[in-house]
Amino acid sequence: MRRLSFLLLLSLLAAWLAPAWADEAAPAMPKAGQVAPDFRLQDQNGKWHTPADHQGHWVVLYFYPKDFTPGCTTEVCAFRDDVAKLRQQGADVLGVSLDDVKSHAEFAAKYHVPFPLLSDADSKTAQAYGVLASKLGFKYARRTTFLIDPQGRIAKVYPDVDPEKNSAQVLSDLATLKVAS
Repeated sequence: MRRLSFLLLLSLLAAWLAPAWADEAAPAMPKAGQVAPDFRLQDQNGKWHTPADHQGHWVVLYFYPKDFTPGCTTEVCAFRDDVAKLRQQGADVLGVSLDDVKSHAEFAAKYHVPFPLLSDADSKTAQAYGVLASKLGFKYARRTTFLIDPQGRIAKVYPDVDPEKNSAQVLSDLATLKVAS
């Protein structure tokens, strides 16, 4: 009887806490063909960036959860290592997380990041792109990449990416999409 009571209590507790552990509902992600949502964000050097600054270029806009975490470090280093190839294909790389400018500056310096890491501290851009998540009260951006064409339209969306393979996926798809356009 005690065991049954304990299991019942545990079940009720889990049901009561489940909403706190679940992701908050985010707006839908933009789809391929849609105009990329606008933003104005500062990079690790305090410089402001908007999509208009990159008009005429392909843009790799990748969202990641947190500076200095293992997966995010793997991903930033993969993009760092491929940035020359991406630039040869006419693409600008922009990383985005909810971390502040200071955190991005330290992260970029430690890992020699040669592209802008944008601070979305108010989480409005992550929300506009449908990648804002929350667990146990902590907000973060889901690991998602958007490949944006030179006209400012979403060309491809990569949800829940593998941080080690994402850069190579984008590079491969960029070559294919450039031939098709």
